[in-house]
This record gives sequence, structure tokens and C-alpha cells, in this order.
Amino acid sequence: MTIAFTFPGQGSQKVGMGQALASSSNIAREVYDEVNEALGFNLSELMFNGPEDQLTLTENAQPALMAVSIAVMRMLEAQGVDLSKSVQYIAGHSLGEYSALTAAGVFSLADTAKLLQIRGRAMQKSCPVGQGAMAALLGLDFAAAIEVATEAAGDDVCQAANDNANGQVVISGHKAAVERALDIAKAKGAKRAILLPVSAPFHCSLMQPAAEAMQAALADVNMNAPIVPLVANVSASPTSDVETIRKQLVEQVTGTVRWRESVVFMGQNGIKTLVEVGNGKVLTGMVRRIDKELTAMACGTDEEIAAIVELLK
Repeated sequence: MTIAFTFPGQGSQKVGMGQALASSSNIAREVYDEVNEALGFNLSELMFNGPEDQLTLTENAQPALMAVSIAVMRMLEAQGVDLSKSVQYIAGHSLGEYSALTAAGVFSLADTAKLLQIRGRAMQKSCPVGQGAMAALLGLDFAAAIEVATEAAGDDVCQAANDNANGQVVISGHKAAVERALDIAKAKGAKRAILLPVSAPFHCSLMQPAAEAMQAALADVNMNAPIVPLVANVSASPTSDVETIRKQLVEQVTGTVRWRESVVFMGQNGIKTLVEVGNGKVLTGMVRRIDKELTAMACGTDEEIAAIVELLK
């Protein structure tokens, strides 16, 4: 097997997401209905029609993106795709790890929806609105971005949050420190350094209350061993051990998303094609920046699903 399935994270959401799949597939509608029931409100209505500011809220965007990924996954399965026989690794970007683990049978769909709602709410509550920020540093490598964050931090928090691709690192922390980092990054040769429109400073130590909330939530949920190994964000290495996965999902809340290293690992261990399962093409673009030898394909529409089914025959 030379294929890995990847699952997108926050930022890939938009109004209208998943609606075309619901129009064409009973399977997709059943997934959305199950998520709606688990959450106790009509998330799919929000996905299809907005308003955008409500969909963008972390507690809604996270289960919404997962729902589309699992709808696509179940549509693939209905056409004969067997994850355990077709795919060597799974990986997800931040919340996408939950989508990946659901696809691999670790969590039930209802449990994942509830976990992501808890995760989103806890992340939002961890840092009062306006006190935190995130910024993208473009044109600096990961080591340089860490230097920028360390220099900018002072008595505040400022950390490298996402190592997304070559020359594309996101930092996170107190707003004042992140704003200082913009000027430092430009002085160190960044092509661009821009604040991101996010509601909280994800993947830094300010998220510790959310990590504690997830530790409690994950302690109470049933987890099975994945049918395909997960290449985890915090380690950029594969695991199929349930307790390791549980621990890493907690660490992931405050830890760096090591996406670039994860893709490099997969490329060095037999993967030739990475398929992005769900809404959008953000990860597909990142893969092309990380390793031009790898093939990156999006799988989020009926046509793309048909193409992946053909590929995996």
C-alpha cells in the first residue's frame, strides 16, 4: 500500500459545506442526522445555510468538518473501499485527528461529535476573547519561527503552533507577544507575517484548561484500536496503541501540530499518494509544498469520490 488518507482541520469550513453530498447521497444525510442528534441541534442546517459567524465558532466548525469527512468516508466504503486494505496510514490536522480516528474505528460517530463540541467550547473558554492571537509566518523555516516566537514571548506566551509546510509556520500566544513577533519575523527575513482571523490561540500553553477538559472527556469514552495506524500530530510517528492515542490527543491541545514532519515521515515510509478526505483542499496544497514527489488528491465531491474509488480498485 502506498496511500495515506488525511483529514482537514479548522479553517477548511465554509457555508454550504457538505450540502452537495447530502443532495446526492442518503449515506451523507444519515451521517449529518446522526451528528445532529448527538449534538442536540441542527448542525447540518448551519453547515448548509450559515450564518458564517456561527459556523466559524470553534464548537461548531470542528464537528462540522468531521461530519463531512465521515460522510465522504462512508460513501467511499459503500463503493467498496476498505480502509484496512487500501491505506497504510491515516493522519489528521489538529481536529482532523478525530475524523481520522473515527474513520479507523477508534471512536463512534456520536462520541466524536460530542468530543469535538467539548473540545471547541473548552478551547474558546481557555483564553478570553481578545487576549490571544495567532499569526502565519511565511518564508521562515520551523527553527527560525521558534526563534522568533521565543524572542517575542518575553513574560508572555508565544509558541510555534503549526509546522504546516516548508516556509509556512503558525505561531500562537498572547496577542501582544504575537504582534511583537510580526516585526521580529520580518526583520529575520519572513516574506509575510500576518495575524489570522481565529477566535482563540490554539496549540499553545494558554490552552491548558482545554487540555484538562479533554483529558477528562477522553477518560470516559470508549476507544478501539485503529484498523490503520495514526501518524500523530505531536510525534509525527505512527501508533495503533489506544492509550498512546488517548494521551497524544490531550497533548495535542497545547502541542505543536507537526504536519510537515508527518508528511515527510509518510513519504519516507512508502507513501506515494495522500488523499484529503473531507471539505476543501488545504492539506492537498500543503503536501505539494512539502514534497513535490508526492501525489496529493482531494476527496470531497461526488466526482472526487468516484476518482478515489477508481484509484483504489
